[in-house]
Amino acid sequence: MTKFEVPARGDVSENNQTIFDTLEKQVGMVPNLYATMALSNNALGDYLAFSSRKSSLSKKEQEIVSLAVSTANACTYCQAAHTAIGKMNGFSDEEILGFRKGVSGDERHHALAQISKALVLHRGIIDEAVKNQFFDAGFTQENLVDVIFQVGDKTITNYLYGAFNFPIDFPLAPALQEEVSH
Repeated sequence: MTKFEVPARGDVSENNQTIFDTLEKQVGMVPNLYATMALSNNALGDYLAFSSRKSSLSKKEQEIVSLAVSTANACTYCQAAHTAIGKMNGFSDEEILGFRKGVSGDERHHALAQISKALVLHRGIIDEAVKNQFFDAGFTQENLVDVIFQVGDKTITNYLYGAFNFPIDFPLAPALQEEVSH
């Protein structure tokens, strides 16, 4: 098995070193996910620009998508990171576990988690009933485009973790009681 070392500041380009410095100031650390992106001279800056784009989805809604997608893609790193971020956004442990399973007691949150999970599990082909549930919950076509962009954002990070399997530098997300169906 190939052993992967997370690059340190001195191992990356000057441009990425500047980004590392900014992350240290803003977040207090450079998450291993971002450090791994810095193996590319351009990927880290490109990703940060993409992930900070404007969206019709609220920060909470973006977290619901991130939790559902990261679980559907079996990314333990992103499940851990987004569990922590979800808590910072005011979600309870129970809500977070539900979003990871693709469910919620709130109709709007449930529809968002369901469509996010479906996009991953069915490679973008969404069942009409899932789409109708999404639109009936008050979401718009603009929201659907932004959900797809958020799914793409998380898929990038999920795949990066899957390929490199770097150490998780967030508290681990609790195990789900039941498996997410594929």
